[in-house]
Amino acid sequence: MAQAALGAAGLHFDELNKLRVLDPAVAQQTAQLREECGAFLDRIAEFQKVVGGLIELVDQLAKAAESEKMKAIGARNLLKSIAKQREAQEQQLRALIAEKKMQLERYRIEYETLCKIEADQNEFIDQFIFQK
Repeated sequence: MAQAALGAAGLHFDELNKLRVLDPAVAQQTAQLREECGAFLDRIAEFQKVVGGLIELVDQLAKAAESEKMKAIGARNLLKSIAKQREAQEQQLRALIAEKKMQLERYRIEYETLCKIEADQNEFIDQFIFQK
């Protein structure tokens, strides 16, 4: 009866017969909730550590991918510049070939002209010798 009167007043006895303001069942639930919250916080801290490691790994991979991307862009630009250089060199060589062909044609015409002159001079010499 005394416990009922104390219970009505909001006072309770615990397992050690100490006077408590909180109901022992509620106190036990509170302690259990506190333990569950502690375990939950531990799991959250572990999760944050795992996520932090994952984020760090993803950042490293992103940096590596960016580095490889820049290398690929550099290689592509180098390849384009080499192709342009080859085109320019090809054009220069074509121009040089055309110039050499023109020079060859001039030399051929000059040679033919000189051959005609030689033939004329030989003919003149032959006529001069026969006249004496």
